[in-house]
Amino acid sequence: MAHFDDIREIEPDVSGLGVRVGIVMSRFNEDVSEGLLDACRDELVECGVRAEDMILITVPGALEIPLALQKLAKTNNYDALIALGAVIRGETFHFEVVANESARGLMRVQLETGVPIANAILTTDDEDQAYARMTEKGADAARVALEMANLLFQL
Repeated sequence: MAHFDDIREIEPDVSGLGVRVGIVMSRFNEDVSEGLLDACRDELVECGVRAEDMILITVPGALEIPLALQKLAKTNNYDALIALGAVIRGETFHFEVVANESARGLMRVQLETGVPIANAILTTDDEDQAYARMTEKGADAARVALEMANLLFQL
């Protein structure tokens, strides 16, 4: 990233000390979701988030995640939110509907409430792709949530 000496730059910060994080996880494709959760939780702890500053809510599927996130965001008790789940392509158009509408819902909640949401709802062609991506995506979601919470603290 280029540095410009003549303008103030806010550096990325993934420190989790004092950051309150809400996690909403889909129970559909539960093994993948729990793999995402394991990696996410481990990274949050590694970055300094305390267990008492985290909450986990589970919902039936990816389409239910935005509503639960909206409810958490409106409590003003969380600095960042994380969406975890897996939408795996099937033989019908339903995959596209769930993938697109869950992502649209997350973006809407984030913009309406001002609470950042890290999207770790995997959308893959098959289970093998989901398993291959779950660890890195779960950890990445933790870092994204913390970076965005810290950015908003500074703005």
